[in-house]
Amino acid sequence: MRVDLKAKHPLLAGALAALLLTGCAGTARAPSEINDPYEAQNRAIHAVNLSVDEALFKGRKANGPAARYASNIAHNLGLPGKIVNSVLQGRPEPAANNLFRFLINSTLGLGGVFDPAGNDFGLPEAPTDFGETLYVWGWGEGAYVELPLIGPSTERDTVGRIVDAVLDPVGAVASGTQTAAVTSFRLGGRISDRLRYGETVDSILYDSADSYAQSRLIYLQNRRHQLGGSAMDDAAAFDPYEDPYDQ
Repeated sequence: MRVDLKAKHPLLAGALAALLLTGCAGTARAPSEINDPYEAQNRAIHAVNLSVDEALFKGRKANGPAARYASNIAHNLGLPGKIVNSVLQGRPEPAANNLFRFLINSTLGLGGVFDPAGNDFGLPEAPTDFGETLYVWGWGEGAYVELPLIGPSTERDTVGRIVDAVLDPVGAVASGTQTAAVTSFRLGGRISDRLRYGETVDSILYDSADSYAQSRLIYLQNRRHQLGGSAMDDAAAFDPYEDPYDQ
């Protein structure tokens, strides 16, 4: 039976079309290379993002338990998608790790509010996404892009975000009020993360001579280190979103 992908998943069809363009044009980038042909447009988007962030988050931080609980729930909801991506990458160990983590935190952790999997069972989250899946499949990084309200990305990671959203296992089984609740939890988690890491992010965005160039450098450095084990200019990878609770 022939499945009309475009009819069933129009966003996915568009993502795959973009993927073909990215994959054909993109090649592995040298550790110190920055491919930013859209810099003018990216800087315009960065200026808007900066204005929104300044209005909503600059100078604010949240270190209380509520912020951690919101972040925990959001991360727990993201685990099924990470499991799928690890399987697609042919990596059973992180898939199993995230599966057990999801089962433990969804039950003993009361739907992900608490993190007994990490605290008591030694099962930290194994982060991954469809952008990494594309990397494993051999797709090139493509150009650097800044996305409205999201921030730094690349062409490959942008396609990955779209596919992750369309093929999200939690979103596929949720309906009606459940979908609204999942969306709210995820949005709340992103806001909580921004507030929890407030001082570090503020220093990048508001204390840098060129916040666009600084955030671009940090994103590419850490993303390439995460995917390929090498950071730009062989510098030690710096994570601007390092969990302050792990200090």
